[in-house]
Amino acid sequence: MQHSAVPELELAHTTTRPIHWVATATALAGVVALSSGMQPDSAHAAQAAGPQTKSAPAASAPATTGVAFPLDCGPVKAVVQKKASGDLDGDGRPETVAVVHCDAGMGTPPDGVYVLTQGAGAAKPRVVATLVAPKARETVTDFALRDGAVLATLLGYSTADVPSCCPDVKETAKWQWQNGSFVRSTPGNAQNV
Repeated sequence: MQHSAVPELELAHTTTRPIHWVATATALAGVVALSSGMQPDSAHAAQAAGPQTKSAPAASAPATTGVAFPLDCGPVKAVVQKKASGDLDGDGRPETVAVVHCDAGMGTPPDGVYVLTQGAGAAKPRVVATLVAPKARETVTDFALRDGAVLATLLGYSTADVPSCCPDVKETAKWQWQNGSFVRSTPGNAQNV
């Protein structure tokens, strides 16, 4: 065994005790806190001097509850089958697109596809566009909003003689806001089913 020329009390720093760990942790926390306070504010570091603008709170999408859809259902009520929301016209406020049909007891009621908007301060949403009218006798199967466009797969009928139970035409449709209105294009050809 080798003996040190330095007395053991002078080598106290070589033996760690819990108080040493507490002191080290406290010092490290102080350095981290101080350095985070000294960092430049990245949100303002590269901005030119000028008036500060505040962004408006994000607008919520219009709800479909209580909306009077332009759909004549007689004694039964209108049912929202599908819906999706997004900013379709680029104004920064979301619109809601709803697929709606009458709650018929049997058969396949035709769908209507409607665009809803709600202005700032308006009491309730309103229908601003009809993309598919129920009188077209079409049923919406696939439905989505993508890149500011409404996409849908529609099942319909080649003639008025085809029974309502059995649509025989399938087509895809796309609507996009252009020059103040929704313009429909058909990405694919209509197919017989």
